[in-house]
Amino acid sequence: MSALASVVVIAKEPVAGRVKTRLTVAISPEQAAAVAAAAIGDTLDAMSRVPADRHVLALDGDAGDWVPAGWDVVSQPEGGLDHRLATVLGGLPTGPCLLVGMDTPQVTPSVCGFDPNSYDACLGMATDGGYWAIGFADPANAPEVIEGVPMSTDHTGADQLARMLDAGLRVQELPPLLDVDTPQDAAQVASLVPGSAFARAWTSAVGATV
Repeated sequence: MSALASVVVIAKEPVAGRVKTRLTVAISPEQAAAVAAAAIGDTLDAMSRVPADRHVLALDGDAGDWVPAGWDVVSQPEGGLDHRLATVLGGLPTGPCLLVGMDTPQVTPSVCGFDPNSYDACLGMATDGGYWAIGFADPANAPEVIEGVPMSTDHTGADQLARMLDAGLRVQELPPLLDVDTPQDAAQVASLVPGSAFARAWTSAVGATV
């Protein structure tokens, strides 16, 4: 795995009623926030093990003692997700970068093997049609190809890939992963990583509602 200049996790502060609201058909808002906190924790732990000069948490909300040592926290700008992604990545220093979201707590360093020596960019598709990871050999390319891509659709990943290819970028496709959006997603991901904080939080939440 090539070392990166920057690894970024983009996340929302785990506050009840603001995160993982689609899970509240099965669990309470407070439990959904606890599940979100576990997802962020597992993601940060995994991405801490991806070699990089700098690890950055791009956060919507306030940081707490749940942010591990070694992570620089930056605030997300206002605007749609495409603008926030473009701005966060475009503001990084020169050098290869990789950004992942907080919705794939099953992520491992092995699926994050972006090779910026052979590719200009990378994209990890999510099974719901979005994407869980995006990276660039030169982060200055990010704003042009991300800004304006429709987010949160079942064709966001395909649209994003098309934009990257249309810009002439050589794109490495990372393995697809399942995003946690619904209770069914959460149960499936928990079964994939049974020893994780996410699995414990989900099992505890579901058990508490029975």
